[in-house]
Amino acid sequence: MEIMSFFSDEKTALDFLVQKRWNGNITCPHCNSNKIYTFKDNTRYKCGSCLKQFTAKVGTIFEGSKIPLRKWFIAMYLLTSHKKGISSHQLARDLNITQKSAWFLLHRIRIALSTDSFIGGENLIVEIDETYVGGKSKNKHSHKRTKGTQGRSTKDKTPVVGMIERGGILKAMKVENTQSVSLQPLIEKTVYPKTTVMTDEWWGYKKLHTAFKEHHFINHGKSEYVNGIVHTNTIEGFWSLFKRSIFGIYHSTSNKHIQQYVDEAVFRYNTRKTTNELRFHLLLSSVNKRLKYKDLVS
Repeated sequence: MEIMSFFSDEKTALDFLVQKRWNGNITCPHCNSNKIYTFKDNTRYKCGSCLKQFTAKVGTIFEGSKIPLRKWFIAMYLLTSHKKGISSHQLARDLNITQKSAWFLLHRIRIALSTDSFIGGENLIVEIDETYVGGKSKNKHSHKRTKGTQGRSTKDKTPVVGMIERGGILKAMKVENTQSVSLQPLIEKTVYPKTTVMTDEWWGYKKLHTAFKEHHFINHGKSEYVNGIVHTNTIEGFWSLFKRSIFGIYHSTSNKHIQQYVDEAVFRYNTRKTTNELRFHLLLSSVNKRLKYKDLVS
């Protein structure tokens, strides 16, 4: 209600985006020049260097969209504030748009949620664990089952690895498999070398001691879950939230788009202690990306 009240019309929403994006120093999204001329409507601009016209939407997730900016802002709030997200069907009903438009809108918001960050540090602990996204084959109709999908098979499931700094931020990404040759380089690229890492007994983590300050593991196979400070309960708590969003809201996700759903869940988790207002501002500060429909569905 506060969003709908504050953004009383489209001009107010657009002015807010201009202020948030450029903070009074408008630059051309085509050539980065600051030699800018403003049209009388105060919504369109022209670059004095490349002579191209543009608005505040150009070069962002809003570019080319006919959906009012007010509805975009409402969708951004709903996606990030609901603990398990919101489906395209529900969003379509809430915004009075088609499901196809809502689905595309949500995916464009999700690309703004992805971040590149380094985690860990000296005297810090990072928990690492993997999970598989996808329904169990035994729960499907007999004609839809795939043979040989037991255990860690990736025939009908997608592996996702997560790394969380205790008391800090979380990173998670889709991987091709959970073998050491896949996990080790990815973990080394994401976690600071002088970090103490905690994992379970999975052999894909067996060489982590060569790259990090310390490596401790908990043996789930022997019903061991906590041994002093050694555990992976924090990252497993995130997996529980993530799986609930898949099962309860989205019901199924394709291997192609699973990373976007992971990014969405990670953003909500990393901002869980902030206010809804701050979360909205954080998202709006990273919208300078564009996703075309043909690229999304290709």
